[in-house]
Amino acid sequence: MRVRRLAAWTALPLAVTLGLAACGSGGDGGSSSGSSAVSIQIAEPKHLVPTNTTETSGAQVLTGLFAPLVDYDAQNKPYEVAADSVTSSDNKVWTVKLKDGYTFHNGEKVTAEDYVNAWNYGAYAPNGQDSNYFFEKIAGYADLQGKAPKAKEMSGLKKVDDLTFQVTLSEPYIDFRTMLGYTAFYPMPDAAFSAPGVLKDSYEQAPIGQGPFKMKGTWQHDSKIEVERYDAYPGEKPKVKDIEFRIYQQLTAAYADVQADNLDVLPTIPTESLSTAPADLGDRYKTSPMSSFQFLAFPTFDKDYSNPDVRKAISMAIDRDEITKSVFKGSQQSARSFVSPVLPGYRDNTAGAAGEFNPTEAKKLYQAAGGPSKIVISYNGDGGHKDWVDATVNQLKANLGVDVVGSAEPKFADLLTKVEKKQPVGMFRMGWVMDYPTMEDYLGPLYSTNGSSNYYGYSNPEFDKLVKEGSAAKTQDEAIAKYQQAEDILAKDMPVIPLRFGENVFGHSSKVKNVEMDLFQRVNLVKIEAAS
Repeated sequence: MRVRRLAAWTALPLAVTLGLAACGSGGDGGSSSGSSAVSIQIAEPKHLVPTNTTETSGAQVLTGLFAPLVDYDAQNKPYEVAADSVTSSDNKVWTVKLKDGYTFHNGEKVTAEDYVNAWNYGAYAPNGQDSNYFFEKIAGYADLQGKAPKAKEMSGLKKVDDLTFQVTLSEPYIDFRTMLGYTAFYPMPDAAFSAPGVLKDSYEQAPIGQGPFKMKGTWQHDSKIEVERYDAYPGEKPKVKDIEFRIYQQLTAAYADVQADNLDVLPTIPTESLSTAPADLGDRYKTSPMSSFQFLAFPTFDKDYSNPDVRKAISMAIDRDEITKSVFKGSQQSARSFVSPVLPGYRDNTAGAAGEFNPTEAKKLYQAAGGPSKIVISYNGDGGHKDWVDATVNQLKANLGVDVVGSAEPKFADLLTKVEKKQPVGMFRMGWVMDYPTMEDYLGPLYSTNGSSNYYGYSNPEFDKLVKEGSAAKTQDEAIAKYQQAEDILAKDMPVIPLRFGENVFGHSSKVKNVEMDLFQRVNLVKIEAAS
């Protein structure tokens, strides 16, 4: 089962199975004195190839090096960036026209073929790209899978001319244009390949993109990645000339540096500093919307949790607001719906009564439904979850009158492995960050019978049908209506307990201004500028 953007930690989204890969003064990390570059904290990326980059830090670097086909406006609706237009008459055959004037950082003109080659490379299973599954909607994708694929190129990708290519999907998908803002859909130049379909080993150390910044030297592992403004970029020009992505192993060290003006941007305030950060940083302490979703999942195949009433009772016995206040210091938002508030189609409290704290009714319902005498909540110990899990354990003990324990697995990958093998772990914590802003991206992967991240064995044919109908709808309004009906089924079945929606909680030095972060927890590299 493939893992998409499952979040391994509490406050840091946009990673698949990665937690905050290291974070503290790494490399030369201490002071930015003597350098005019704006410095931004990141962890050591796992990869810097577009089709292989699925975590926050790598994606942050790539947003400087590449321009997406589409980006998202204040209402989270897509608008064209590198694309001139993305059109379809039937939501199955899509025509992508590129804007003229884009060049790669080595001077190569960006053409339709650069997208076709990059996508085929990402979709070809033997290349082992982490974003391989993002191409599964394209016709011919299946022929590129397995140990001995039937083909090396998807039949659904076709170059029309130098600035136009056609994408034929295996079935209609209304949100395909929205999907194209994701990292996996960046182009790669001829210079990235040593032969057709064969990526140069050296490319990842100094990726060549077509975005507002270009590499300055090579990736200095566990230390830094430096980029500089690409003056030939035809889009919106950055306000700063140089950016240093500084790699830390400890967030606490980065926090100390931003306090001391030795680091310009810290995208995530450490949990232990949340209560003091507003006073520590003053107007340099910032918050903004973000798309993460934290939840507790049930092994619905386990007889102890097969009854929806048991699941609803446990949800009703949790005081989300108290935990959000006491543990997270108000830096997250209580969740009582299954999709993020940042999305078109979001509705408040779709879980209904099951999302409201009602310990008296919870205990009655739990006993009537024959809930288990012992509840185990498993979580990954490398993700900063212990405090809120302990608080949840204590609430459930008090409100349901049963034995409840928290069980930490050393790593997120260990927890996923046990869950995937259906080993007994009890309830388990999970997190999700959107790949692109659509309801389908929260519903399909997590709850469809064959969803790429459905680890709980949940299956409801009517839910599957509605999600599929939403994807194939002819208008966004029709799609949202279907997705909302599907979400209503989740509220009845309660395969997971919504707990919290995340926010960006970040800080910056006095040396920069106009620091903005997007829904994917990335700093806007074009807007940031030096303070006067």
